[in-house]
Amino acid sequence: MLGVLNKVFDPNKRDLKKLEKTADKVEALAADYAALSDEALKAKTESFIERHAKGETLDELLPEAYATVREAAKRVLGLYPFRVQIMGAVSLHEGNISEMKTGEGKTLTSTMSVYLNALTRKGVHVVTVNEYLAGRDAQEMGQLYEWLGLSVGLNLNSLTKEEKRQAYAADVTYSTNNELGFDYLRDNMVLYKEDMVQRPLHYAVIDEVDSILIDEARTPLIISGQASKSAQLYMQANAFVRILNKETDYTYDETTKGVVLTEEGIEKVEKAFSIENLFDINHVRLNHAINQSLKAHITMQKDVDYVVQEGEVVIVDQFTGRLMKGRRYSDGLHQAIEAKEGLEIQNESMTMATITFQNFFRMYEKLSGMTGTAKTEEEEFRNIYNMNVIAIPTNKPIIRDDRVDLIYSSTAGKYQAVGEDIAERNKKGQPVLVGTVAIETSEIISDFLTKKGIKHSVLNAKNHAHEAEIILNAGQKGAVTIATNMAGRGTDIKLGEGVVEVGGLAVIGTERHESRRIDNQLRGRSGRQGDPGVTQFYLSLEDDLMRRFGSDSMRNMMGKLGMDDSQPLQSRMVTRSVESAQKRVEGNNFDARKRLLQYDDVLRQQREIIYKERMEVLETDNMRALVERMIDSSIERMVHTHTMEEKQEDWHLKSLADVLMANLLPENALSEADLQGKTKEELIDFIKAAVIKEYDEKEAEMSSDRMREFEKVVLLRSIDTKWIDHIDAMDQLRQGIHLRAYGQNDPLREYQNEGFAMFEAMVEAIEDDVAKYALKAEIRNNLEREEVAKGQAVNPKEDGGAPAKKKKAPVRKEMAVGRNEPCPCGSGKKFKNCHGAAS
Repeated sequence: MLGVLNKVFDPNKRDLKKLEKTADKVEALAADYAALSDEALKAKTESFIERHAKGETLDELLPEAYATVREAAKRVLGLYPFRVQIMGAVSLHEGNISEMKTGEGKTLTSTMSVYLNALTRKGVHVVTVNEYLAGRDAQEMGQLYEWLGLSVGLNLNSLTKEEKRQAYAADVTYSTNNELGFDYLRDNMVLYKEDMVQRPLHYAVIDEVDSILIDEARTPLIISGQASKSAQLYMQANAFVRILNKETDYTYDETTKGVVLTEEGIEKVEKAFSIENLFDINHVRLNHAINQSLKAHITMQKDVDYVVQEGEVVIVDQFTGRLMKGRRYSDGLHQAIEAKEGLEIQNESMTMATITFQNFFRMYEKLSGMTGTAKTEEEEFRNIYNMNVIAIPTNKPIIRDDRVDLIYSSTAGKYQAVGEDIAERNKKGQPVLVGTVAIETSEIISDFLTKKGIKHSVLNAKNHAHEAEIILNAGQKGAVTIATNMAGRGTDIKLGEGVVEVGGLAVIGTERHESRRIDNQLRGRSGRQGDPGVTQFYLSLEDDLMRRFGSDSMRNMMGKLGMDDSQPLQSRMVTRSVESAQKRVEGNNFDARKRLLQYDDVLRQQREIIYKERMEVLETDNMRALVERMIDSSIERMVHTHTMEEKQEDWHLKSLADVLMANLLPENALSEADLQGKTKEELIDFIKAAVIKEYDEKEAEMSSDRMREFEKVVLLRSIDTKWIDHIDAMDQLRQGIHLRAYGQNDPLREYQNEGFAMFEAMVEAIEDDVAKYALKAEIRNNLEREEVAKGQAVNPKEDGGAPAKKKKAPVRKEMAVGRNEPCPCGSGKKFKNCHGAAS
């Protein structure tokens, strides 16, 4: 019954009908536009820009603009978008995700939507997963845009600020998701507005959108500075963890990958480190180091989660199998792995600026994306990003043969069967693509094929320099390619001569991934554009997914049936149970990402307030009004702090006078007697008047221009210093907040409440700082804005990261004066009591 209802009320069908109507309008113009000369077709762009500027909407321009790109693509690229590609492009313009199968021409599809939105002259960002794809698409599709009169930019990590600014100023800018995020963070750390490279975020088309917005959703981008912490503790923790016994000293839950010390284990720690209580507040760092060391030894596997290369631990992306060079696990886990592998332990890093992809991409006015696999994550795209997933039909029917999974009782039996299947297909010349989850698996299959004398290419995280080229040739007759799940993603596998006759490309999966979407990506490599093909997954009861989700009953069933590795189990029921396990994992992962976003939203709101205020400082010529507001707030707090008692005679006026002279007014500027006999409001007004008089006198001593620049120096320094400290404090709060659950408190609510209180305290600290420096610090001749700390871009995976190399900033030298030396101004006072009082 439900199936019938779904067919009748299928929202995707309703969406497709609307897209078809728009595609009809575009196709109706085809003959007219084909008749135009090159000059007339090129002139359309300027005409569209003028019409839009005069009030025509992009929706009104769409049929003509799409017809223009379609005809131009035929003349420039020799490609003519199909009807389904027009539909996909309309869906993109509407801010949706177009799910288009592999080989359906997503790159060409995007050109119509990109062109239309670039007519606003606000800039369109085309986002790809790596710089190779960004460069390839910018070069190939860039010809089309430039022919039509639009400018194209390519934003790479290696560019200078000026080159980046030019890339972002273009009508169409190609970039990776990482570089966009880092440029946003760096722009909000600049000292002069002219140093910013990005324009306001207008419209983005994300290629492989599921990879960026789902798989990488929990990846925070971090600008970090070095924090010096001793490596000794990790070495001691590592040596200790090596002597622990499973079950007696710690327990490990394979399903959650959680490892916990038992009572016996805790006693061992206390004895080994000669401490009374491991959970004493003084032993927080030791406790943390031991837990991370346990995690490094028990849950993190070499050549699966990471590899060791040139004396460094390099993370392996669990989704793509790629090496994530320059990325580091945060929170001490990377240091624990370094200790485990006997490598040099690097310092932990301090976060200076951070944002997740979830929050970065939600800042665009309009967002859209393309992928071959998004329907399984439709709920997440709708809830988190407000994007619908629309499955666009294929240009030609899919005739690929997707076979039922073959299940073996042991891993060895499965690999043997995979090897024999490859050899058999290779004998008749059928190209084979073998998908593996781990690097280790690809090496096992490779060894087997080498022994059999079968020529093959291994495309894994250890060898992906020529990834795209290898994938391009994977459809040639007799080719055998072993690849980690998403290696070479974004590159089409075209069938070579004579391959159709031998059955097309055969895709063999060596185990199921915990996400159905990634299995579907592997399947989608075969059977593109109506080509023949076959896909077959081989599973064993010892696979990670099968082991974690109830394969005991299946093993018993296979045993009762007398089945061994020579007789695989082939059952749709088993396949369905595997898929239901995958759905459970996907659900868990979605919940984790959703929860993470709820936590990150606390910092997002705070970041937006700080960045907005910082931008105001950079953009506004005269900041005196803001400085005065901060001085007023600081004075009000000082007065309230010293006049909390009900009776005036109990007020701490002497102390108030001392604090005012220490922070805002010159020595002996006022006495306790000046403050007596006044109400709170009168006190505040009296002090404000005295402070503003002092401020006016300070400004009178120098030019207004220098005073305005001085205010900016003080504001930027105070905001940046306090914000960096706040991010670090929020990070520490976040790491321990889950413990509140033991006290029957909701950790998220506690984090929100405490985070808000900490933010308010930070704002007050900024105001006090600005007030103090604005009135007490003396202006030197070499007045310049200075960076609070040298930051480095960190590209972490899921939990954190490590510094990437960055060009050194020029060092500015200035004359140093000792605190007890005479002040250079000639006052006769010591420097610390004069111009050095607050500098």
